[in-house]
Amino acid sequence: MTENDAASRAAELTAIRDEIVLGNTRGTEQQHSKGKLTVRERLALLFDEGTFQEVETLRRHRATGFGLEGRRPHTDGVVTGWGLVEGRTVFVYAHDFRIFGGSLGEAHATKIHKIMDMALAAGAPLVSLNDGAGARIQEGVQALAGYGGIFARNTKASGVIPQISVMLGPCAGGAAYSPALTDFVFMVRDTSQMFITGPDVVRAVTGEEISQNGLGGADVHAETSGVAHFAYDDEETCLAEVRFLLSMLPDNNRQTPPTFPAGAPADPTGATLQSLVPADGTRPYDMRAVIEQLVDDGEHMEVHERWALSIICTLARLDGHVVGIVANQPRALAGVLDIHSSEKAARFVQFCDAFNIPLITLVDVPGFLPGVGQEHGGIIRHGAKLLYAYCNATVPRISLILRKAYGGAYIVMDSRSIGADLAYAWPTNEIAVMGAEGAANVVFRREIQEAADPEATRAELVKAYKTELMHPYYAAERGLVDDVIDPAETRTALIAGLAMLRRKHQSLPLRKHGNPPT
Repeated sequence: MTENDAASRAAELTAIRDEIVLGNTRGTEQQHSKGKLTVRERLALLFDEGTFQEVETLRRHRATGFGLEGRRPHTDGVVTGWGLVEGRTVFVYAHDFRIFGGSLGEAHATKIHKIMDMALAAGAPLVSLNDGAGARIQEGVQALAGYGGIFARNTKASGVIPQISVMLGPCAGGAAYSPALTDFVFMVRDTSQMFITGPDVVRAVTGEEISQNGLGGADVHAETSGVAHFAYDDEETCLAEVRFLLSMLPDNNRQTPPTFPAGAPADPTGATLQSLVPADGTRPYDMRAVIEQLVDDGEHMEVHERWALSIICTLARLDGHVVGIVANQPRALAGVLDIHSSEKAARFVQFCDAFNIPLITLVDVPGFLPGVGQEHGGIIRHGAKLLYAYCNATVPRISLILRKAYGGAYIVMDSRSIGADLAYAWPTNEIAVMGAEGAANVVFRREIQEAADPEATRAELVKAYKTELMHPYYAAERGLVDDVIDPAETRTALIAGLAMLRRKHQSLPLRKHGNPPT
């Protein structure tokens, strides 16, 4: 080959690549008309500028029939590769809806399989930008087999590398299962949907009329089903938040999360904490305000913010180190544990444990939510998920009892008895089998019934029960709490405890895997 031949071939390659990157002009206009970005625009927002390296740009499908042999665009509808996010390597596959509607065929699936294998081998996070119409019908069962390969790899990578699914368009049928197998699901309002069977099938089978967003839109999954961990109004904000989440996570399960210079507390004196939480256990308050006082710069990233509201699960930094915080929320159902809050917290605890993120548990819990619906819905096994997750966790664990800690819910919320490394309490703590009023009604039932003035006797016995068994130092005197601390000292105590525990190493018994409650 002559020098001129080489130059002309290089020019030809450049022209082909430019055409691929530009994409279908009409398809681009259609994406923009729907309020959606193109695949290349999304990748530019996700990665540090100029760092994305594409894999198999020139790949084409080999299918025939139904006119496919005459339509063989490069990339086959999915862009795969890696780049840097805040200077750290992240792998990606991103559907291109302009090509076959982003549908999955054999070549498309093979590209995804390859990049997933590369991410696992490199020990780096994997992000999927989902905007596809599901299996490519023209390729038949071969497309379904492609999904199977994705699911198997999602499962293999679970707990090994962080996996994040970003829903930027429709995701129906089997395509919805891959996001469900990943660690976090992001959605964009109005433009992204997830469902197993779409509105047309629902209408045909059940007669129910419902829109795509009503069936599986971002708000439905963020508030009702719990499928989506995060929901945003636009793609730009969504992808910016994906970058922020990645900055909080380690590359893989063999590393710890990246550290940053210590941020400033909202109130350096800590005095604000003394007034945030009412001593009266019946008065609600916002636990988020407590969290903001404890963490660096008052900044945290809440997971499932709008689902299972009686518990908060959030990632934050404390003295520059990433922590996972699980906290009862007295503003919602008084902070009780129910079916959904137990599931939400259990999965968050498992995630933090898998990726070496220390856990802080802020406790103000009156118990499990009573009721026929909860019992018939399986609150026993769902509550056991959270218990199992904490008992199985080997990362540093610190619990802090702010106010109420009653019954089985006290045990489940990372009590000292199930393995918390450090257990602290504020002077407002009440740790007991149940509230004083309920306890007095059970323990002193006969005395109350036989008293000349039952109400006065009940009040006197409630006071006696509180004095004897529910004073703030009762648990500390028995070694169930390591120390009772001034609320103003909380951030300092947590930082010191985590620093001491940073090299904690704990091994579980040798086993293939446990059998957690489902």
